[in-house]
Amino acid sequence: MTGKIKVAIAGIGNCASSLIQGCEFYKDVGEGDKLVPGLMHNVLGGYKISDIDFVAGFDVDKRKVGKPLNKAIYEKPNNTYEIVEKVPKWGDVIVQKGPVLDGVADHMGEYPEDVSFRVDETQKPVDAAKVLKESGAEILMNYMPVGSEKATQYYAQAALDSGVAFLNCIPSFIVSAPEWEKKFVEKGLPCVGDDIKAQVGATIVHRVLAKLFDDRGVKITGTYQLNVGGNTDFLNMARHNRLKFKRISKTGAVQSNLQVPLPDDKVHIGPSDYVPWLLDRKICFCRIEGEKFGEAPVAIEVRLNVEDSADSAGCTIDGIRCLKLGLDRGVKGKLDSISAYTMKHPAIQYPDPVARQMVDEFIKGSRER
Repeated sequence: MTGKIKVAIAGIGNCASSLIQGCEFYKDVGEGDKLVPGLMHNVLGGYKISDIDFVAGFDVDKRKVGKPLNKAIYEKPNNTYEIVEKVPKWGDVIVQKGPVLDGVADHMGEYPEDVSFRVDETQKPVDAAKVLKESGAEILMNYMPVGSEKATQYYAQAALDSGVAFLNCIPSFIVSAPEWEKKFVEKGLPCVGDDIKAQVGATIVHRVLAKLFDDRGVKITGTYQLNVGGNTDFLNMARHNRLKFKRISKTGAVQSNLQVPLPDDKVHIGPSDYVPWLLDRKICFCRIEGEKFGEAPVAIEVRLNVEDSADSAGCTIDGIRCLKLGLDRGVKGKLDSISAYTMKHPAIQYPDPVARQMVDEFIKGSRER
């Protein structure tokens, strides 16, 4: 089956902006064109990039609520790399206010408006499940800020209540949590998650280097990954009480590639600081130390500089299209293949080459469950 893929987005931040701009930038790409960097296939299971149609958006920032989606993606505090100057489509989709819950950290009010969230308390939140039904959405993407546990659960439940598939791009565990995944099975809906990987980001680079050490028989004695950035997500994560599941997700993604996981006191992975002038750039400092033959020391250090939000947009496009295939085929619950390939914290971790092969097999028609 082919046709439009009707997508709703909860959280119109930098990642949503890069995704929507990217869909505009690559709207004319087809099967015979040069492969788009960051995609597995230009046409996946019969679905092109141009088949993705955004039909609803939710946010809490007063500068985005009430605005057309194609305008809201450029509003502050968004500061992502500009892929296209403007997006002519989706001007008839109006961003609606979702419930705030824990989606806005308390310390945001301590910072200037152009870098932090601002909520108009007089704006009343909508019923997300009702909006999803009325919009005809088939897939709901969760782009809440890190640490938004209650908000993520709200949108997951809204997807269940409205009969919509769920793509969870943040480290609040839904798809990898058995009690939540069971709910999607019972509703006959597919889901993908949790916590989107970037195309070439800190986690995937760290995973590959750690596995290289492990595969070559080097005993890893310690490793760290320290990340800094200047977008609102890094500002949000400046309070470490919002980082519990982010650290679990990123650490587990690296540890899963090792035959014997490192002791907790020998691995440190996670966001470190907010540097405003970096805007949507992320800079990763990664170090791995180990012992090789004769207990001789070896160490590697990497400094990675990426445009953070654009780095994951292609992965979400593949996730959207695989979810649509899951809907077409009546798959119930988690899609293990695309979750393992595009997410840091899938229910089941697989080495990246194995996960990619699994996705290609799924695209060709093999069943996930």
